[in-house]
Amino acid sequence: MGDAAREGGCLCGAVRYSISGEPLVTAVCHCTHCQKQGGSAFSVVAVVTDAQYSQSGETRVYADRGDSGKGVERHFCGNCGSPIVSLVEAMPGLTMVKAGTLDDPRGLTPTQEVWCGSAWDAVPPFAGTTRVVGAS
Repeated sequence: MGDAAREGGCLCGAVRYSISGEPLVTAVCHCTHCQKQGGSAFSVVAVVTDAQYSQSGETRVYADRGDSGKGVERHFCGNCGSPIVSLVEAMPGLTMVKAGTLDDPRGLTPTQEVWCGSAWDAVPPFAGTTRVVGAS
């Protein structure tokens, strides 16, 4: 997609966002907290700089501690509950956009899988990814 913006938002439309340019990396997170927040086996995140991300509409924040023990701000729509982004204390200046909230996620290819020690046995590795037991 080059420098084109990607857009996305929550299920009810109260929160909308735009990402300028391409993500630095697209990763699959198998940590137990992403599993619980997303109600799924893993979460796919598009990692962008804070400057690449702009948002309209307010999110609520759940202050969490990830599997690393470091702080994680989990932003979600207060109306419909859709997870939107995570801000990770150990990764200042970066925004982890929940890729499932993109209007069109085509073209995003995960290149990393993190927290693979928590991965479900029934979920095979993604083709072409580098797998890390903990965080990258």
